[in-house]
Parts: sequence; C-alpha cells; structure tokens
Amino acid sequence: MNSKVPAEGATGPLMDDCFQPGQPRLRHDEALLLLKSRLTCLVPAVQLDLQSASGRTLAEAASATTPVPAHTNAAVDGYAFAHSAYVVPGREIGMTIAGRAAAGHPFPYPVAPREAIRIFTGAVMPEATDTVVMQEDVEVIADGSFVVIPAGLKAGANVRKAGEDVAAGSALFARGDTLRPQDLAALASIGRSHVTCFERVRVAIVSTGDEVRPVGSRPLAPGEVYDANAPMLAALANNAGANVTALGIWPDTADEVRERLAAAALDYDVILTSGGASLGEEDHMSRALSALGQRHLWQLAIKPGRPMMFGQIRSGARDCVVVGLPGNPVAVFVCFLMYVFPLLRAAGGAHWPEPRRYQIPAAFEFKGRKQGRREFWRGRLVETPAGMVAEKFARDGSGLISGLRWSDGLIDIPEDTGDIAIGDAVAFIPFSELGIV
Repeated sequence: MNSKVPAEGATGPLMDDCFQPGQPRLRHDEALLLLKSRLTCLVPAVQLDLQSASGRTLAEAASATTPVPAHTNAAVDGYAFAHSAYVVPGREIGMTIAGRAAAGHPFPYPVAPREAIRIFTGAVMPEATDTVVMQEDVEVIADGSFVVIPAGLKAGANVRKAGEDVAAGSALFARGDTLRPQDLAALASIGRSHVTCFERVRVAIVSTGDEVRPVGSRPLAPGEVYDANAPMLAALANNAGANVTALGIWPDTADEVRERLAAAALDYDVILTSGGASLGEEDHMSRALSALGQRHLWQLAIKPGRPMMFGQIRSGARDCVVVGLPGNPVAVFVCFLMYVFPLLRAAGGAHWPEPRRYQIPAAFEFKGRKQGRREFWRGRLVETPAGMVAEKFARDGSGLISGLRWSDGLIDIPEDTGDIAIGDAVAFIPFSELGIV
C-alpha cells in the first residue's frame, strides 16, 4: 500500500530495512511529546443518564454530597446491642430481645442497656447500639424473648459506619476520568442519576491505493490486495471510544485525494488514513495535508511504522486532526496503539493514557540489533515452572497479520538497547493497556 521510494533527500537504492541514517526522524518519546503538546479536547459535552455513561469520559468533576453509607448499619444478620452493657469480660451474657430492625424498617426507639434488637443486614443500627453479634453465634431462648451472646466480641463488630465507604464532600471523579461499570455504581450510591460527559470523537477511516480492493468485492487481480486495514482500524478506534465511519478506498489521484480530504475535514474530528504517507509519486495523502493544513509530524525513528504523519486542517473555528498511518497492517496496528490510541482518548477529553510496562525475562535472544530506533516486537507471555517469560514472534515482517493474532502484547525495545540474551528483562506492554481486551 506504500510506494517503496527513497526518503526525501536520500540518494542511491532503498535500504532493505527501510531505515536510512542521516534523516531527521523523531524518536518515540519526542513524537509523544509533540502529540501531547498539540492535542486538546475536540468535542463538546452532553448530559447522559447512568445507563448510557459506561465507557464515557466525564466533562465535570463529581463529589459526594452525602456519606456512603448514609447511616450506620448492620453488616450481618444477628442482634444489635450496646457493647458497654457487655460488662463481664470472658463470659457470655443474656439480653432481652426488645424488637426488630430490617433494611428500610428501622427500630424507632432507643435501646436500653441489657436489651438487644433482632437486626438484618443493611438495617439502620438502633439508637444506643453499636455492636452486632451474628445470629449463628447466639442461643435464643425457646420463647424468643431472650438471647445469650457469647464472650469475645469487640466493640463495633459487624457494623458498617456511616461514611465508611465515602465521606460527605469527598471528590470521587475528576474531569477526564473514564467511567467503568463499577464507577456507575459509585455515582448511583451518591444519588447521581445523570452525568455530563464528552461526546464521542467522530473518526473517519480512509484507505488509499489503486491496488487495494474492498473485502467482498471481485476476485483479486495480479498485484491487488484486500483492505485489511480498514476493519482493523475501525475496531481499534471503536475500542478507543470513538464513533467510526468508513469512507472507503480513495484512488491514487492527487486532486481527488485533496478534494475528499477537504470535504471529510468538515464533518469529522479525526481522519485516520492508511497508505499514502510516504513520498512516492502515488503517495498523495501527505501532500494533500500539507496543501490543506499543517503537518506537524512525519517520519519516526521506530520499527515498524517509520512513515507516519500527524497534522491538522482548520475548518472555520474548528480543527480536524489528520493522522496518516503506514500501509502495512502490522505497522498500522503498532502506530495506532502507541500514538493514535492516546491521541483519540485525549481528543475525547480523557487523560492521556500511559501504558504500563512490565519487566519480564526474555525467552528469546536477538543478536545484531541496530540501535538508534525504537522497536515494538510482537510478543506474548508464557507461564513456565520458573515463572512468566516473554516470547517474541519469530518473524518481523510488517505485513504478517498472523503475528498480531499470535501475540497478546508488544515488547518495547528502547533506542539504545543492543543485543538481547535469554533471561534479559524486556518491557512488555499488554494489549489490555492499549484498549484491547
């Protein structure tokens, strides 16, 4: 999907590894800093009910106006009593059963010393009681009017204090937090039925290249390929919380690419393209972006994924972000996870996600690694008798989709890392850190 031509300013034949020294390419960390500095929230806010808010990003902070739980209550079924009346250490004590309290039906009177109240889980603790004994630990006299409480209970046993979970005034969520199912429970517990969230980012997916055919079309002619990038990018962008529209395959015609890009910039917050980000004669996307707007990033010192661009097209008072990804599926996948996933999260008002890296012993060796570029290898974790180790997919070709299916994460190799021996610690990023569950 990308034309194989020398980089701008290069002479001589294309190098086999697509990495020519002497070219101004951004390092991985530099590219992330640039993206962070340029990105702001691109979408407005809307009020949603809780059932619609899962996975959405908050546009406002949320604090508890009341404590949770609102009342001190019983944590078990049993008998509530005042521990101060539990006067003889080491000996059981008998108490008169003076009433009953259930969830939603509190006992309405103060409880006298040496009286106990039959109580059920969640019921408000009656006035003047502070301890609950579990029902299976007591002996109830036959007529049900007297209970014998065993020795050894601590004051406050089996009781949930008001505000024990959340104190009144506590800040629960900040602007930019993304709501998970358990967060909806927390919001409901403080009485919030609606929250203000950011709209989903509108993302357009574009493939380029006259050799690219849509899936389900006619059989391939010599030199043609099916569009594997579009469905993958749509799913990845959906995982990042975006609303996705596929705009199909654009032809290798400079004027038409420019016209279509200008039209799409009016309707979408982010346009993701695959192919056409290099400088071949038929790679028109980067030239179209430069003609219509600004290109802030182009060419990275990474593998896979060197030809990637990032820029913007201003349409009236708003900006449309354009990201041009490489053509090969593995490079598209890696560049999306490392750069586009956090970009889409930030464009949708969320905090910039920083994937956690786990130091795992390598179950492989790699000799003769060229330093000076960041590499992201397809890998997976394997449990062995000695513990967890990281395996590397055997082949590094950027068109091998089988390696993406085989792996469950990326092995992140910094620019200054040389050879790797079996047992060396490598940084492993699970796909779950990057929106893929």
